[in-house]
Amino acid sequence: MQAFTQLNGLVVPLDRANVDTDAIIPKQFLKSIKRAGFGPNAFDEWRYLDHGEPGMDNSKRPLNPDFSLNQPRYQGASVLLARENFGCGSSREHAPWALLDYGFRAIIAPSFADIFFNNCFKNGILPITLPAEQVDALFQEVEPTEGYRLLIDLESQTIKTPRGQQYSFDVDAFRKHCLLNGLDDIGLTLQHVDEIKVFEARHKAAQPWLFN
Repeated sequence: MQAFTQLNGLVVPLDRANVDTDAIIPKQFLKSIKRAGFGPNAFDEWRYLDHGEPGMDNSKRPLNPDFSLNQPRYQGASVLLARENFGCGSSREHAPWALLDYGFRAIIAPSFADIFFNNCFKNGILPITLPAEQVDALFQEVEPTEGYRLLIDLESQTIKTPRGQQYSFDVDAFRKHCLLNGLDDIGLTLQHVDEIKVFEARHKAAQPWLFN
């Protein structure tokens, strides 16, 4: 998993509350269990004017010009600014896979659905919860300001705006450690690889018939 330390990212606003995981990545794309390749279908039903299916050439599909992610000024955005209860609905881990594959490393919202919130950390995305009034202030700044970027520092747990305003956010110490060091569940397990090898050798010596 890619470590997250500091991000100076272009911000794209998604001014909708209760965005569920089916909107983030529709159910027809869940057939694959590979973590990569979902980015072109993130927000598929809002992003395109036709119905999407796996295997389609997305470069030839008609885009919805009113959807913020399709506007030229937001191309290359790595910070998603959203409203309350982001990531609600089903527990599909494909949702953070799609957002990460699109290019998002951080999501800012007043609140998140619990399972989606946990899945973000496990996939290298930093979900940041800010008070609604601070999120409102960011929306008011990003929409009239082309090229609006935020400097997000995980170590200091701060967000700095182009105007010099600074916001602080909370993050669980263990999750912070994992993100700073690029550790997903597999990475955490591999930190104990020497102990695992000793256990396996002892287990094989004690019960060799299991390994024939």
